[in-house]
Amino acid sequence: QVQVVESGGGLVQPGGSLKISCAASGFSFRNYYMNWVRQAPGKGPEWVAGISDGAPTTWYAESVQGRFTISRDNSKNMVYLQMNRLEPEDTATYFCAARREFNKCRTQGVYNYWGQGTQVTVSS
Repeated sequence: QVQVVESGGGLVQPGGSLKISCAASGFSFRNYYMNWVRQAPGKGPEWVAGISDGAPTTWYAESVQGRFTISRDNSKNMVYLQMNRLEPEDTATYFCAARREFNKCRTQGVYNYWGQGTQVTVSS
């Protein structure tokens, strides 16, 4: 049974940091590109970051470049998103998504696996 479970979301003040996690099981995790996609209230989804399956290569949306860092631990089937210098505009539900090929797509339908999301709220 495939499971993709995000955790670590919460409330953080502007300028603060937060690290969210994604635990994957039931598929060959190390063979998949892993991505984070977010959706803010009342807005469409936005692709945020991606990491390759092998010797990691990472990609970021312009809106988070330099502030967010994606990483993975293939021994634990985990992917992480370290978020620094958070802004109110980063408030969203963050979804972990897996695909065999790399893309920057923001729609759930193109991904092989997709989690339930974790809420991140940036507010004072």
